[in-house]
Amino acid sequence: MIKKFIRTRCARWLILGVTILIGATSTPEGVAADVVRAAAVAPLPVEQVVLVATPRTVVDFDRDWLFSQGDFANATMFAFDDRGWRTLNVPHDWSIEGPLGPEYASGNGYAPGGIGWYRKHFRVEPSAKGKMVRIEFDGVYNHSEVWINGHFVGGRPYGYSSFECDLTPHLKYGGEDNVVSVRVDHSRFADSRWYTGAGIYRLVRLQVTDKLRIAHWGTFVTTPKIQKDSAVVQIETTLENHGDAKKFSLQSEIIAPDGQVVGSLVISGKLNPGTNQTVIQKITVQRPQLWTLEAPRLYNLRSRLNADSAVVDETTTPFGIRTLRFDVAKGFFLNEQPVKLKGVCIHHEAGCVGAAVPEKLLESRLRALQELGVNAIRTSHNPPAPELLDLCDRLGLLVKDEAFDEFTPAKNKWVTGRNNGQPSRFGYAEDFEEWSVRDAQDMVRRDRNHPSVIMWSIGNEIDYPNDPFSHPILGGDYHPENPPAANMVKHARPLIAAVKQMDATRPVTMALADVAMSDAVGLGELLDIVGYNYQESRYPSDHAKFPKRFIFGSETSHQYQDWAVTRDNDYVAGQFLWTGIDYLGEANTWPNHGSSAGLLDLCGFKKPNAWFRQSLWSDKPMVYLAASEPGREADRRGRMRGTESWNWSSNATLTVRCYTTCPEVRLTLNDQLIGTKWLADAVEGELNWEVPFAPGVLKAEGRQGDKTICEFALKTSGAPNRIQLLPDVTQIAADGRDVCLVEFRVVDSRGVRVPDAGNQLTFSLEGPAEILGLENGDLNSVEGFKDRTHQAYQGRGLAILQSTSVGGKIVLKVSSPGLEPASVILNSH
Repeated sequence: MIKKFIRTRCARWLILGVTILIGATSTPEGVAADVVRAAAVAPLPVEQVVLVATPRTVVDFDRDWLFSQGDFANATMFAFDDRGWRTLNVPHDWSIEGPLGPEYASGNGYAPGGIGWYRKHFRVEPSAKGKMVRIEFDGVYNHSEVWINGHFVGGRPYGYSSFECDLTPHLKYGGEDNVVSVRVDHSRFADSRWYTGAGIYRLVRLQVTDKLRIAHWGTFVTTPKIQKDSAVVQIETTLENHGDAKKFSLQSEIIAPDGQVVGSLVISGKLNPGTNQTVIQKITVQRPQLWTLEAPRLYNLRSRLNADSAVVDETTTPFGIRTLRFDVAKGFFLNEQPVKLKGVCIHHEAGCVGAAVPEKLLESRLRALQELGVNAIRTSHNPPAPELLDLCDRLGLLVKDEAFDEFTPAKNKWVTGRNNGQPSRFGYAEDFEEWSVRDAQDMVRRDRNHPSVIMWSIGNEIDYPNDPFSHPILGGDYHPENPPAANMVKHARPLIAAVKQMDATRPVTMALADVAMSDAVGLGELLDIVGYNYQESRYPSDHAKFPKRFIFGSETSHQYQDWAVTRDNDYVAGQFLWTGIDYLGEANTWPNHGSSAGLLDLCGFKKPNAWFRQSLWSDKPMVYLAASEPGREADRRGRMRGTESWNWSSNATLTVRCYTTCPEVRLTLNDQLIGTKWLADAVEGELNWEVPFAPGVLKAEGRQGDKTICEFALKTSGAPNRIQLLPDVTQIAADGRDVCLVEFRVVDSRGVRVPDAGNQLTFSLEGPAEILGLENGDLNSVEGFKDRTHQAYQGRGLAILQSTSVGGKIVLKVSSPGLEPASVILNSH
């Protein structure tokens, strides 16, 4: 636990130039001894980065960090010799580099933890003297500690919190080097119920401002009054002064989605040394363009802070104009229009890339979920990467922003399989009492301008019976030796107050696992709205018992009836499925290392259950087929719904399941009519046929009237013949961040995917890119995510390529014994 923390509310401004030093390249074998750099050592290579002179300079600080796993007693020191360390860019997750192994914890996906160090060398031009220089981390997992030139400047125990550290007092200027050192301690690798990652796994920035500045996360935009012809935009701006007394003026301009300035206001004042002040302004916008799910229009607030006849700070804050209403009888309303929440829970990692997820990969997954009809995301169970919320703003997705999975004491963290063996009790609970209010408030301050965010959740399943809290209402399951459930209220009260202090415009909620126990101690009554996890049976009685309670399914199964009770009762605002995407961790016995609960697999490919959900939630024409042997029904949570295959034994009779939004479906096998069925006759959303197998093409035609408006076919494949590569793009940006997602398939001679192919494939890459990871979606495969060989699973998989900062031609080649190889050409520019 970090007992020391230096507050980071200081100023930022411009810098005319920065010199970044890049370290050596190789990674030492084992844990190197601490070595202090000798005076005779030659200087490291230098890369110049010239900055534009603006009131606020923000520099991407992601490139050319030096990294070594292990602990080094002197790595905080400026003169420490790090020349043998590995050079890499962040975001970086060393856990996903593995190898996974049974000696680690099932909860965390059998991934390694440990301690790692990052160091970065840079120079600051003399013109920056008198400015404030800060480093901002979007997330470091976990127990991070930050030093500049040997001086401790901050850090964060919670691996999901964003934070900044003031470097100003300890910087050197001109030709002198500076070194930022970051220690990351994830040695307690069994500290979570799901995969966390390890390292500086989110973005880093260097910010330079004047001593008089707009505070970090210091702008808060709300829309307290919205009418058809006008909207009042309220702006609260917190200003800080770390210099001499100054008179200031703050100009706030509202920029419409088309780029036109549609409102402006200036306010003046004076700020004394070492003080801050919150300025409130109200601007009326005529004919506002609302943020909706169908048209997520975004405005921008441009804030200019002036002093001494010059602009000393400037920020831009995106926001949306929209209203939220939570009606206990009628559900959720966006802009006074009823919206049933069709949500999914997602974790923060993405398969083979671990926790260091490129923005484009996030976007690809969110768009795939939207295609299914999903309109809401729950950030299970922690603050997300800022990019995820930016994407939800732009795409038109609602967000349930969540803070914690546990209060204190800790929950069980399973080590040898889910709910199996002896659990560990490490985790955020160890830091909760000292840090939880600060972490919750920082989540809200960081995220409160996102129109996508509609509620704040302070906890998930804190009331899970006997994990750890207990109460006599549990009857025979009551454990009096466990902490009393009343402690949940003691912990929740300050969190609720802390959130409301930062934002009173959105409701506070929790995802409750045992509503009866929570109600017995008054926890439910503290919340603005109440989330129910897997307790649909309580909806009618609780709606009657608590007529002022707003109810929604904060976590639900995939069962049809759980959706039906939500769909058919206005007072149930919606549901969040567990989960939208398969995830690492919460695993069973080794080698299983993840959960198959998702609609999408780890590659982002749609599973049969995703098509089923699309038939329930989407209004676009679609039809889909899956087959299974008779008796293979969906599991208790409604996840297993057949196989996308028409390769079966010759004497088999198959249950063919059809999911559709079309009024009528016509099924044929090799152009011979099997039968026609109508959606109105579907049983729990399914149309079924029993079909004797014959090789060929099984086709469903979705029809409306006498017209076929969509179709889907299952085709019998032959033996594996060749590899097929399907890139999502052929042009990527040479910015070191852009990615290309390349689906690889094993197909027969006619190009049909072989659904049971598991061929071992070898990948090679030429040109300015790297293979960020290889994934096949098999949760029982123990292949390395970063290896250049990987098996196909169900005849396919995904290669993720990431650009470098150099443009040029990129060639990906894939081969396998007995198969025709494949290659694809991309261009980076």
